[in-house]
Amino acid sequence: MPTITRRRLTPLAAAASLTISLLALTGCSVLDAVMPKDQAVRDDETSEVTEAGQADVFTIAVGDCFNDVDAEEISEVPVVPCDQPHDYEAYSAFDLAGDEFPGDDAVTQQAGDGCTPPFAEFNGVGYDDSTLYLGYLLPTKDSWTEQGDREVLCYIYEENVQTTGTLKGAAR
Repeated sequence: MPTITRRRLTPLAAAASLTISLLALTGCSVLDAVMPKDQAVRDDETSEVTEAGQADVFTIAVGDCFNDVDAEEISEVPVVPCDQPHDYEAYSAFDLAGDEFPGDDAVTQQAGDGCTPPFAEFNGVGYDDSTLYLGYLLPTKDSWTEQGDREVLCYIYEENVQTTGTLKGAAR
């Protein structure tokens, strides 16, 4: 039976956060040789997304572009090649320290503190002077304790506008 764990998609500028659920299979299974049609396709050498589709929330990586979700709980995130219109672009990732889950407020604070310096490096303008926003995918207590999830994935976006191409060096 699948175990449900959660990650949160937290736009810094948004009033409410979305909760992302991930279904993690326990035990061993045989993977099908054929990838389902709706799954994103990645280049074998670069791992860059080459065809839009769904991706497990834990497989989103720096450099990936993805779209918003229209639900509070989801198991996958819609990813697209960055040259296609998208809502978010992952620009940095880091792991939080500690054995015990520090609480939602502490995780959110650490995520903001950890995502802000690389935002300036990626965008070319510091967060306080930017017209762009940052957000992050966060571990929850369940994903922290059940799966050892410590990763914060930082993303950049323009509020209420889809971006085509990268925001790297946008300097705005």
